[in-house]
Amino acid sequence: MTRLRIAFSEAATSFGGQEQYIFKVMCGLRERGHDVQAICQPHAKLAQRLQDDGFVVHTLLTDGFVNYAKGVVRLRRLFIEQGFDVVNTNSRRDTMLVGVAARLAGVPLVVRSRHLAKRVGSLLSYTVVPHAVIACSQYVRNHLIERGAAPDKVKVVYPGIDLNNWPTGSTLRSELKLAENDVVIVSVAVMREQKGHRVLLEAVEPLIRARPNVHLVLVGSGSPLMETLQDIVQERGLARRVHFLGTRQDVPQILNGSDIFALATETEATGTVFAEAQASGLPVIGTRVGGVPEMMLENETGILFALRDVAALTSALQKLLDNPALRRQMGVAGRRFVYEAHRYDLSTMASSTEHAYLNWLGQRKRRSSS
Repeated sequence: MTRLRIAFSEAATSFGGQEQYIFKVMCGLRERGHDVQAICQPHAKLAQRLQDDGFVVHTLLTDGFVNYAKGVVRLRRLFIEQGFDVVNTNSRRDTMLVGVAARLAGVPLVVRSRHLAKRVGSLLSYTVVPHAVIACSQYVRNHLIERGAAPDKVKVVYPGIDLNNWPTGSTLRSELKLAENDVVIVSVAVMREQKGHRVLLEAVEPLIRARPNVHLVLVGSGSPLMETLQDIVQERGLARRVHFLGTRQDVPQILNGSDIFALATETEATGTVFAEAQASGLPVIGTRVGGVPEMMLENETGILFALRDVAALTSALQKLLDNPALRRQMGVAGRRFVYEAHRYDLSTMASSTEHAYLNWLGQRKRRSSS
């Protein structure tokens, strides 16, 4: 096997879905025998997480022209001295700094990863600075191609989940003191308006009022939306049936204790949580936006509804609430889909990334020698 020296970069300082993707793929590539390092801002949460896990992390500030100029010079020298084979950037800012330095240093392959569903503006950081792009879903790939990226230079690598260590059992029902016949609708997402919590709450409310055993569990936090939703729930007298769990590190076991997963997101590049919910054997309900349809088998493992269509979401939830056998059937199909398709395995995430690198490196080597 060809052992590659790879540097990942990320300019953001928070730790969200994009940073989780980077951390997972770096771990997977390291397990496959590659030398994997990172370039982050010194105060980035990703930098600390990677250092704690034994990765070499190079830190530099990225804000302002002075830091940019110093960073390009420093990184160009680093890339030349250490002989990196691949530099993989993950946002526009680090592409225009780290990616430019890599090109100046003659790094054989510069790759940009695209994690967002929103429309791409300038293609400079996709087709000029990097040699190729990794997209987190077919939806994102199609958009990049429509904007002008070459099809053979855009590869899909889905985010992975750790199916080999998926937990069994759950403490959710005892934590919330739920009865055995209570039905739990769960949603996991950071509390931002784009995640559709208001639509979900509006869709669930009539079902809660009509059925004494239906509960809604919301996992995730974020101000000020969380406080606003809590006030709405209190005002409508739903506090005993709508549960706010905040940010949790034990999402898989919460999913294991639930019956239905629903997310009314308004924009989503992929939606890894849909794969996680299916891994726990839950039927899933999602908005027909972005990469969400790629995360399930429609009407077999999940149900899709139109953006902001409260009535359609209520109808989908009611269909599953009325038919426990259908819930079980879709849950079994979802678990089988996730485990047998191998699309969302951590190992697949790493091997697909490795394959893309080697393929593009081979193309570039053949082109330069011809």
